Amino acid sequence: MRHLILVLGDQLSFDSPALAGFDPAQDGILMIEAGGEATAVWSHKARIVLFLSAMRHFANDVAARGWPLDYLTLDADTDPDPDFAVRLRAALRRHRPAALRVLEAGEWRMEQAIAQACEQEGTPLHWIDDTHFLCSRADFARWARNKKELRMEFFYREMRRKSGVLMEGREPVGGQWNFDADNRSPYPKRSGPGDIPAPAGFAPDAVTQEVIVLVERHFPGHPGMLEKFAWAVTREQALHALDVFIERRLAGFGKYQDAMWTDTPTGWHSLLSTALNLHLLDPREVIAAAERAWRAGRVPLEAAEGFIRQILGWREFIRGVYWLDMPAMKEANHYAHVRDLPAWFWTGQTQMACVRDSLKQTLELGYAHHIQRLMVTGNFALLAELSPSQVGDWYLAIYVDAIEWVELPNTAGMALHACGPRFTSKPYVASGAYIQRQSNYCSGCRYDPARRSGDDACPFTTLYWNFIDRHADALATNPRTALMAKNLQRLGDGERQAIRARAAEMLTNLEML
Repeated sequence: MRHLILVLGDQLSFDSPALAGFDPAQDGILMIEAGGEATAVWSHKARIVLFLSAMRHFANDVAARGWPLDYLTLDADTDPDPDFAVRLRAALRRHRPAALRVLEAGEWRMEQAIAQACEQEGTPLHWIDDTHFLCSRADFARWARNKKELRMEFFYREMRRKSGVLMEGREPVGGQWNFDADNRSPYPKRSGPGDIPAPAGFAPDAVTQEVIVLVERHFPGHPGMLEKFAWAVTREQALHALDVFIERRLAGFGKYQDAMWTDTPTGWHSLLSTALNLHLLDPREVIAAAERAWRAGRVPLEAAEGFIRQILGWREFIRGVYWLDMPAMKEANHYAHVRDLPAWFWTGQTQMACVRDSLKQTLELGYAHHIQRLMVTGNFALLAELSPSQVGDWYLAIYVDAIEWVELPNTAGMALHACGPRFTSKPYVASGAYIQRQSNYCSGCRYDPARRSGDDACPFTTLYWNFIDRHADALATNPRTALMAKNLQRLGDGERQAIRARAAEMLTNLEML
């Protein structure tokens, strides 16, 4: 065999440069299911099903082309060991290729495991740049060179100039780069979200049904439910999901992307991150579809720009930061927080209505939108001084679209500020007042978002003021957080002491909140 091409579970595209020049007469494809990848973190059942089903559908397409394929299932007789690296080494011994070709992986850990396996087996390893992304690792490193602190907004502008997306010559369309200020509206308090067009959903076919049975058998104790599994697992489904979002939902996405409402799990969001992260969709085609919709007058500019910024800006930016700062990012802990993750993160059984609703839908679907992740579960985790390592493992385990390159920077860097000011300019903390403004959660909660202390005080509010109190000096020196520290001075000594006492009680009894 000339080349054995290892296709990982998040690289399911025939446009992969690792497959360029594939010759079925002398090359082969290897795909590996490994139980250890589902247990490295305690993965949501839907996350496991998504990866395995998408992999098996892609493998069927490979076989339909008549290409040589070695596909190792979870309980493959050739190598029942659940460890990915062990299975890879066994495959290398079977095939003895002149070289293993692999597209850049989505996890630092996986790249290390592949490199070590090849070294142990004496197999030459050829890493291939992942052109799925618009900015290569090398280009991002050049952009970041000599920058002590990295800011997405400046990177995003550079990407706009290079790509020509939403540009008129050298200037941004609409005269400004960023319409974020227009994209923060809550749903109307009286009428609520109203009728939101449903996202595309896909009934499990025979392949997916087989995988669901497999996952229930192999991982019965894992969190999550599978009754509502409806994610795209093929390119055809992913393209349909993109069309549905652009035609029916993009117009409302911008204005209400930060809004939350009870039992409204998807809002106006695209739900395309799973397909993008598996490479079933190319970011270029997603960006182009959104821009065409705006240029045709079908969606407002602020909606198109806000959506495109998430893909062309933030998605590319955090991938660059991940590979630039790993493996140190995995251990980042700016505030030295060490508290254990409460058990109710895995069950949703908490008295906080906002957290309960966000966790309920997460367990049902493996999904919560970015404000629920950032300003509900992430905000709580930071205010409650939870261990960034434990929180990061939870996010990686619980969401279907989680791959470490995208999950870890979002969790450690943005939600927990564990990386300090490296690539976020402030900690994203807020009291219960923010959640009350952006949702209807507080109307059905036993806690009062307006109270800072006492038995009925909202934990977000109490712990927010406790956080400000603890870090007031540092916050006062940052222009983006100086007002937080200034507002603390308006509280009297007695109230501040009451906040500290109630916060200490909450932090000691997180399981009871």
